[in-house]
Amino acid sequence: MSHQKEKSGLAKFATPLIILATIIWGSSFVVMKTSVDVLPTFWLLAIRFSASAIVLAIVFLPRWKVCDKQYLIGGTVMGFCLFLAYTFQTYGLERTTPGKNAFFTAVYCVIVPFLYWLIAKRRPDKFNVLAAFLCIGGIALVSVTGSNASAFNFGDVLTLIGGFFFACHIVAVSKYSDGRDIFILTTLQFASFAIFSWLGVLFTRTTISPAVFDQDLIFGLIYLVIFSSCGALLFQNIGQKYTAPATAAVLLSLEAPFGVLFSILLTDERPTALMFLGFALIFLAVVCSETKFSFLRKKG
Repeated sequence: MSHQKEKSGLAKFATPLIILATIIWGSSFVVMKTSVDVLPTFWLLAIRFSASAIVLAIVFLPRWKVCDKQYLIGGTVMGFCLFLAYTFQTYGLERTTPGKNAFFTAVYCVIVPFLYWLIAKRRPDKFNVLAAFLCIGGIALVSVTGSNASAFNFGDVLTLIGGFFFACHIVAVSKYSDGRDIFILTTLQFASFAIFSWLGVLFTRTTISPAVFDQDLIFGLIYLVIFSSCGALLFQNIGQKYTAPATAAVLLSLEAPFGVLFSILLTDERPTALMFLGFALIFLAVVCSETKFSFLRKKG
């Protein structure tokens, strides 16, 4: 397959790939929760992304001939932004509720259009802004209801900072993926993420016992490496390469409602009327971002 045909084929599936990534992340919440209960945060991230980088490096070995200084810079910036996002989100989760954590992380929907405007000098249109606020409103109804709607706390602050760095990552992918092999960039992103995580292990001086690596943890790590990292994060980067950052931010926010949906299906959580209203607003936000409501305007 020629490079042009490959580009055309990937662009065609950009939106479905991003949505598939959010479904995988939503379904992997239970696995992530189980793993983080056993391994300290930086150990979990270091092992997960080291293994992911090795897997992708081997799979895409023939492509490495294109790697140069700009790839290294791009991969490092992307990896650093994602590392900070995951770190603040995880430490925020330890100090707040899962619902509020999902909601405050999703503020990147609103941040991305304006951050991209600042970086690339491309002003978001009214549909980008409307979709972002519809989305954040929907996620608020889905995630922060009932006992979750408690007072603002330090965990929420950490989560908001994580949301900002998720926005930075989305913009970085858009900036550095243009004209470059997204598979190599993603591998370098994982490698730099792993290095920063190992530095986190050294800085926090946490230790683990080999005895913690039982069958359940190993299965969980394999799932996180193959599906949540090599699969979902690769799908995200491919999709973002061919999608406007503002639109990608709205699509990526589907992770929150999918997480709630799988929680309802797999645990004892019960849906509420506000949840369904939130799902409707998020769906409306995706339609707005993807179509700009062109189907409502008269065709001349």
